[in-house]
Amino acid sequence: MFGKKKRTGSYDRDNQVPVIRASICTGEKVAGFKDVHTGKFKEEMVVRSDRDMQEFLRFYGISSEEIRKEW
Repeated sequence: MFGKKKRTGSYDRDNQVPVIRASICTGEKVAGFKDVHTGKFKEEMVVRSDRDMQEFLRFYGISSEEIRKEW
């Protein structure tokens, strides 16, 4: 009856691209969006496991082919 509501996120698909930033040294990964005009990165969540990555993709309606990886 009072279940958790499913949320979906949105982002500006015309001006932002989904990106995973990964550290070469520590292996830490951060998912977010990069502005195509300014190059500014907006951090959304830390990715600690495949489950976190799938949650990010599902939440924003992104396919794994759409996301880029930056070092």
